[in-house]
Amino acid sequence: MTAAPTHLLAVHDLTSDEILSIFREAAALKAMRRRALPTQRLSGKTLGLFFEKPSTRTRVSFETGMNQLGGQSIFLSVADIQMRRGETVADTARVLSRYLDGLVIRAYEHHAVEEWACNATIPVINGLTDLHHPCQVLSDLFTIREKKRRWKGIKIAYVGDGNNVANSLIEGAAIMGMAISVACPSGYEPDASIVEWAREKAERTKASIEILRDPYVAVKGADVLYTDVWTSMGQEKEQTRRLKVLAPYQLNEKLVAAAHPDAIVMHCLPAHRGQEITTDVLDGTQSVVLDQAENRLHVQKAILIRLLRDR
Repeated sequence: MTAAPTHLLAVHDLTSDEILSIFREAAALKAMRRRALPTQRLSGKTLGLFFEKPSTRTRVSFETGMNQLGGQSIFLSVADIQMRRGETVADTARVLSRYLDGLVIRAYEHHAVEEWACNATIPVINGLTDLHHPCQVLSDLFTIREKKRRWKGIKIAYVGDGNNVANSLIEGAAIMGMAISVACPSGYEPDASIVEWAREKAERTKASIEILRDPYVAVKGADVLYTDVWTSMGQEKEQTRRLKVLAPYQLNEKLVAAAHPDAIVMHCLPAHRGQEITTDVLDGTQSVVLDQAENRLHVQKAILIRLLRDR
């Protein structure tokens, strides 16, 4: 009998040891890529990508990653498959499980990716939902380790909308024993159940989880400054109000200056220049956003190897 598949739906699905194992693999894969050394670890494997939302980094990094590992990928949009005509997620997941070795799901609502995972007999990877963005944040933690050489003693300051990226960062900080201060306006806080889980986890890992209002308090002593778009996909009708409410949380030169002098600036992209972050900060010497984007490729390759190799 085939073992039940292992899914990756949220950062909290992983232990610190499992995260470290993924990062060791990612570092090795990155070094091999730098030396143009081929690896065929997933030869003969096929990854399906089902996306309800548009994507640049997630789609291209997963497709490229599978190609570099000797496998192949198939991209599926809502318009491409019979779910558009009423076929259920359960039926689609069961059928695709007979064809594919893994699925990346990018969905508007998190319960959708959970439904895929409940019905698929192959690994399901969350490529982004309204609640979590685990592959992004695992790549961010990998990038922080590259730049700062450690996680312990590192403080992350996240400013802006308490969205899926903020939720996953909170989980990652709690697991890895880091400090994180999230500054956001009232009504734009990260998910309360995730914050509660992270604070309980932090008691064991010596992490620190703060939810604040003042961005200048949040960035004081921070080693990592992080922001994301103020209006996520599906929230376009709220854009005018969001731009007004979140304006004081812009990551600009003044806010950067209030952090640790060698703090790095992170953004998961795409960025709305002049809104959540200014162009001079995004393109500045402290910015590591392109390294973040590249590391999606290496970390996701390590995730794919972990989940797909032995199936």
